[in-house]
Amino acid sequence: MTPHRDEPLYAKVSSADPGAVWALGGPEGLLAGSGTGSGASTDADAVHDVAGLAPVLAVWPVIGCLVARGELSLHTPLTPHGPTTHQLLTRGAADGLPDLVRLVEGLCGAPVADCAAELVWRPLGMTRTAPGPGPDAPLRAPLADLGRFLVHLLSPADHPVTRAWTAESLRIRTGELTPARGLLWHPGPYGVWSYGDGPSLWISPRLNRWAALVPGRGDADSAALRTAFREAVFAGAAAEAAAVVRS
Repeated sequence: MTPHRDEPLYAKVSSADPGAVWALGGPEGLLAGSGTGSGASTDADAVHDVAGLAPVLAVWPVIGCLVARGELSLHTPLTPHGPTTHQLLTRGAADGLPDLVRLVEGLCGAPVADCAAELVWRPLGMTRTAPGPGPDAPLRAPLADLGRFLVHLLSPADHPVTRAWTAESLRIRTGELTPARGLLWHPGPYGVWSYGDGPSLWISPRLNRWAALVPGRGDADSAALRTAFREAVFAGAAAEAAAVVRS
């Protein structure tokens, strides 16, 4: 399918945040986006600060690669009487992320961004995803690279991120505890899983749809925009899927 801009969605996002950029698609690629369509400015390759997505773009897929290679077990305590990797992945990012970063860097022998670049980003063609210049610089990526990552998670390809790792991550791993979580990913309406409180990613294997949003007004003002965007992208698709099942 030729990508288009989806004018109603473009108008809704633009009215709420004129600087926001977004894209949505499926396992075969991009379906619509803020920079697609005749006469539209192309913003898919503009690089954005996506530091808040580093856990799911870098740490999570690298851990999946280590698990697939047999170099890491999710349920083995990392220290005597310490947490397991599974427990860290089901905590909030602020609680578990520092330990996960140390774990990945210890096993790979390199900074987590270097590990992700070698194991995940370059194989997926995410050539412009990298930390900015200077020490402790935030992760930056273009919308096109976020799309490449999400397309892979919905595709039948089993490398570099295995389908088993994606499936295991996108299910409730916290039992009856709240808030419910998968492995870093968070469940939401319509069978959608998400990550991010500013720049955000959504994925639904059930609906075969993904979406990415990078707000232009900063993280603090983006909660209402994220909710409206999620509803616009996934509510209709979920209703259509339900109608097919009923028929």
